[in-house]
Amino acid sequence: MGLTAHPFIALRRVRILPRWMRRADALASRAINGHRHLPSLDRALARLSHLADRSRLWIGIAVVLYALGGAARRGAVRGVASLVVGSALANLVGKQIFGGDRPVLKDVPVPRRLKKTPTSASFPSGHSASAAAFVTGVALESRRSGVILAPLGAAVAYSRLHTGAHWLSDVVGGAALGSAVAVTGRLLVPARSIREPARSAPAVELPALPDGTGALILVNTASGIDPLRPEPVNFLSEALPGAATHVLEEGDDIAELVRDALASARPPLVLGVWGGDGSVAAVADAARRAGLPLLIFPGGTFNHFARTAGAPTIDDAVDAVRSGAGRRVDIAELTIEGDEPLTVLNAASVGIYPDFVAERESMENRLGKPVAALVAAAKVLARAVTIDVRVDGRPARVWSVAVATGANSSTSMVPLQRRRLDDGVLDVRVLHARGRMPRLRGLVALAFGVRASAMLDRVPGRARLATIESFTTTSLRIEAQAGVSEPVGFAHDGEVTPSASEDRTVSATVAVVPGGLDVYGLASPSRPA
Repeated sequence: MGLTAHPFIALRRVRILPRWMRRADALASRAINGHRHLPSLDRALARLSHLADRSRLWIGIAVVLYALGGAARRGAVRGVASLVVGSALANLVGKQIFGGDRPVLKDVPVPRRLKKTPTSASFPSGHSASAAAFVTGVALESRRSGVILAPLGAAVAYSRLHTGAHWLSDVVGGAALGSAVAVTGRLLVPARSIREPARSAPAVELPALPDGTGALILVNTASGIDPLRPEPVNFLSEALPGAATHVLEEGDDIAELVRDALASARPPLVLGVWGGDGSVAAVADAARRAGLPLLIFPGGTFNHFARTAGAPTIDDAVDAVRSGAGRRVDIAELTIEGDEPLTVLNAASVGIYPDFVAERESMENRLGKPVAALVAAAKVLARAVTIDVRVDGRPARVWSVAVATGANSSTSMVPLQRRRLDDGVLDVRVLHARGRMPRLRGLVALAFGVRASAMLDRVPGRARLATIESFTTTSLRIEAQAGVSEPVGFAHDGEVTPSASEDRTVSATVAVVPGGLDVYGLASPSRPA
């Protein structure tokens, strides 16, 4: 018989649980233990049960969900919060009040038993409470993630029955407790509604191309990881049969392709792009130089600018170009060492983030962008070093400086979601490396954003100045000191531009350009699935 912490816990179980429930426990136990022995299933469920010890399984999944961003990130936060409360109530309160003895081990086939027999009280099951709390919490923010995780949560709960660690009533009670905690949390802290894309910029009438005639669309087939997204060339040939398409290949110069098209007998009226934020920024730069409106087909993983501009789906982009609906939006220009300015749609940065982008890109073809981002963050943060900069003449030692086009609603270190499209400002985030424990403070700020950083800054004995300094401006000059062997690299919209200068100090200027780009986008785009 499983051991318990107190000799009278078993009597409490008999006294509290009704006879029919104890009879159901016995019937379920006999049915499971009498089922034919399947070695592979027994081993798999024992390993799964062990993996869920101390919620390690759910914390690992939460890290992956957090890296994906959006609703999945909010689900990770709510799931972990629900898990913490549900686990505490199950283990610190429920087991002390109800308790009960665990199933008799002699009735459980030896191959199914856990290597280490639990000694705590039986009711309710802490593993089941944690699984239900986490999965329900995730589902309340991201239904798709919750549906994917539900079978895993059910498998963890069943593993406690299969291994003889709990009775059926323990598992049902724990699952009910965990789900109730998550739902109660939803009532106390409602799920954040999906923020509407920023569409405050002036509407403009752009060329309406019902069948796409007059559009040149550059296609990056390597962008994105969505298996449900259609093949771009076939989709475009059906949706916009009159459009000219060009599939980008390694070595293609987008600016040169556009110049050749403009010099042709039938120059394009509209420049389009199918790809992610990096591809979109490169084609946007060419469109600005050519004086053409930009048409975006969100074919990347994150598609930050396309969502903001009112084209979160490829169908929205088709509808916008057919009707001629568009916006005149602000952009920014990044000028490095006096070179030609580069168009910045979302954000430019220096420090840790460019290293992260370069590391991620080296792995994303093999691992996919979200997993590559997670691995890249771990590798970069492990070897991160501070850099000396001057921000508009002010000296500072920092982990990173990020400059976004437009004031942002994001609380992360690298802001990517504009509040407006025409506010005429830059949103600057400086991740300082100062005060006590600068690496810990920097990593917390980089990983969890402004709010977590602010909480750590309030701990007594810490630096008075914020780890993340945030302000708005219209122009910013950054002078960065290069490392002994590492050049300074500036990232912009997911791409990295290393400095060609041999000087140790590299200068760059970021300036906002009000109304610098015309973009196709609907006033009320459909919501992405």
